[in-house]
Amino acid sequence: MSATVRKGDAFQREALFGGHGTVQVWDLLAGRAAPPFAAALSCELAAGGLVGPHKQDQFPEIVIGLEGQGQARVNGVVQPLNPGDVVHLPLGHVLELRNASQVEPLRYLIIKARA
Repeated sequence: MSATVRKGDAFQREALFGGHGTVQVWDLLAGRAAPPFAAALSCELAAGGLVGPHKQDQFPEIVIGLEGQGQARVNGVVQPLNPGDVVHLPLGHVLELRNASQVEPLRYLIIKARA
């Protein structure tokens, strides 16, 4: 059984935040208001892909691993991003994501909340 969460069409980003590879993103809220949540995104990072470092400057967020084997680097500290792992990102923290597999995509959720 797959834990992947998707709704509607994905939008695709290349080399996100100076990284490399493709990230497909499904907007689970699709523009609907859902206070206190600002965004709920289902993401798929291509095999070997990297989402470059970027600062959380609008909303705190959590990243939840769904499928695959990856790493999250938060303020330079590496932690696993595998199924069931949760990464907390308060405002001002810097995040980078890496897919550790050269074969399988890394699937994860991003939940952003208003502070």
